[in-house]
Amino acid sequence: MLPAVTRVADAFWRALAYCAFPRVIWLTLLPLVLSVVSAAVMGYFFWQPAVAAIQHGLVAWEWGQRFLGMLDQWGSSSLRAVVAPLVVVALSLPVLVVLSLLLVAGLAMPSLVELVRARRFPLLRSRHHSPWWHSAVWSIWSTLVALALLLASLPLWLIPTVGWWLPSLIWGWLTYRVMCFDALADLATPEERTLLMARHRGALLAMGVVCGCLGMAPAAVWALGALSLVLAPLLLAVSMWAYTLVFVLSSLWFLHYLLAALQTLRANEPDAMAIPAEEVS
Repeated sequence: MLPAVTRVADAFWRALAYCAFPRVIWLTLLPLVLSVVSAAVMGYFFWQPAVAAIQHGLVAWEWGQRFLGMLDQWGSSSLRAVVAPLVVVALSLPVLVVLSLLLVAGLAMPSLVELVRARRFPLLRSRHHSPWWHSAVWSIWSTLVALALLLASLPLWLIPTVGWWLPSLIWGWLTYRVMCFDALADLATPEERTLLMARHRGALLAMGVVCGCLGMAPAAVWALGALSLVLAPLLLAVSMWAYTLVFVLSSLWFLHYLLAALQTLRANEPDAMAIPAEEVS
């Protein structure tokens, strides 16, 4: 049996190669279109109220007044007008990330499962079919937990470096939960899924954290300060496509790893199923 690191690396390079397939490239476009349309609709209805609320909060909040006063002291009072919009953009990015993840999981994952199974695991048969609402409930509940953790951890982001690795860890946990369930939903029985997620939890969480870090990378396109507000429509499309591509790559990575693990599990089924499944966290 290959070491865990080798299996993870093998699955990653296979996923990277699959991203060049025309079918996979096409699958990145549908979630992109829906994401951009959804973001545009939310921006049309909520942008101005959100900016006004942030501006009011900065004036009413003591620390906000201190921050604005520091801008005046530094001769940067002209930046007052862009602080609130930049804050709204920063708070919107987690929503865009979650939206991209859920759209890829719901729209692209079934096609990716069939692609990987047909090309690499043609003898791997389906033993269970989870209703779509099982996946929806699992994804929504995991997303709510992740968003709650993000909100609760916001004060910690002011600590140097924590603002990078902590969100990545939370996104990693969310990616691990959503991708594992959707990858195995129409192939593995609940018992097999629980066993695989328990037995490979370390590797899968590590993969999720890497995907979480990759998922934070598209946010770099907004690091242009005030200029990002001028280029917002273009940057929105670029960042949403980047998020979609990252999560398609993540889906393929989890698929290659989990379907190989499922095939191995079934090949050694008498011994494997004798091991009690642990509770999946």
